[in-house]
Amino acid sequence: QVQLVESGGGLVQSGGSLRLSCAASGSIFSISAMGWYRQAPGNQRDLVGSISSGGSTNYAASAKGRFTISRDNAKNTVYLQMNSLKPEDTAVYVCNAVVRAKWSMGFSNYWGQGTQVTVSS
Repeated sequence: QVQLVESGGGLVQSGGSLRLSCAASGSIFSISAMGWYRQAPGNQRDLVGSISSGGSTNYAASAKGRFTISRDNAKNTVYLQMNSLKPEDTAVYVCNAVVRAKWSMGFSNYWGQGTQVTVSS
């Protein structure tokens, strides 16, 4: 079994910062890409940013210049540093990892339970 556990969400004022963490644990053989998605009420789940195992990053246009994604491969953990937050960033942020489990010959998508980020104006 593979689990992803997020932490670091909360309430922050517009212009503030938050750092989200997501730790993967369980029967992990290797992890390929890791990333963050977000979903606001009534909206679809959208990619915020992703990072490959080698450190290459990809961001949504709304996140570029404000958010930074990073990872610690030794800890199977991905981070999302969010600066200059805006009320429109309010959403549930969900961690994703593409994992090869020890019992598997292929990679599968795993998701965390999500953490709420609320930005007040």
